[in-house]
Amino acid sequence: MMRKIAIAAVAALTLSGGAAMAAGAAGHVEDVDFSFEGPFGSFDQNQLQRGLQVYTEVCAACHGLKFVPLRTLADEGGPQLPEDQVRAYAGQFEIFDAELDDFRPRTETDHFPESNLSNAPDLSLMAKARAGFHGPYGSGLNQLFKGMGGPEYIHSLLMGYTGEEKVEAGTTLYENTAFPGGWIGMAPPLYEDQLEFADGHSNAMESVAEDVSAFLMWTAEPKMMARKQTGFVAVLFLSVLTVLLYLTNKRIWMPVKRKEKNT
Repeated sequence: MMRKIAIAAVAALTLSGGAAMAAGAAGHVEDVDFSFEGPFGSFDQNQLQRGLQVYTEVCAACHGLKFVPLRTLADEGGPQLPEDQVRAYAGQFEIFDAELDDFRPRTETDHFPESNLSNAPDLSLMAKARAGFHGPYGSGLNQLFKGMGGPEYIHSLLMGYTGEEKVEAGTTLYENTAFPGGWIGMAPPLYEDQLEFADGHSNAMESVAEDVSAFLMWTAEPKMMARKQTGFVAVLFLSVLTVLLYLTNKRIWMPVKRKEKNT
């Protein structure tokens, strides 16, 4: 018996050690308490508007959002900008129109521009594509209440620069504790007091990273709030249906069971 317990303990330690090594290779991701997490969470409209500003002034120089229609900036549950602001925002970007055979300002019916650099990934689905939590800690109830960790990964990546640099094959790499492998080709995009927000919100790096991470989560899941509401109604309906079916079953079969018991 003691031998089996010892073997089990050694196996557990080995697996936990392997998991820790794998986590280190994948990078360290800090959990962030976002407002949209959990079955009843929702996006913070002001945070999404700040995140849009961060994306526009910092990220858009290299990264695109080609899967996101500009008109969705006015949708309920998103940044919810007034339509005239959406039109003005869209007009900042140009797009080539084949019918005109020339460039024209984008309209709200167009999508965000694509990435300007070939090695700069599009950010439309980044929050879903780069899950931050893996293994048993990223499943079950933890996943239900904290999500897949995509926004946490983006936040940790933006905050994970150590200041160390190295050059490999003529390319400058920057040490980053969240990036798999520990080194990334993207220079630190954020620094203190980089932006000013109209609502007077903090422009500290930590807050700015949270704002843009929340915005990129919205770009990946723009219908999250509607999906949660539908899910809640479905669960409520199924709960009521279960109770009704139980009571109906009990009412139908109870006389039969009593009759069998008496006989």
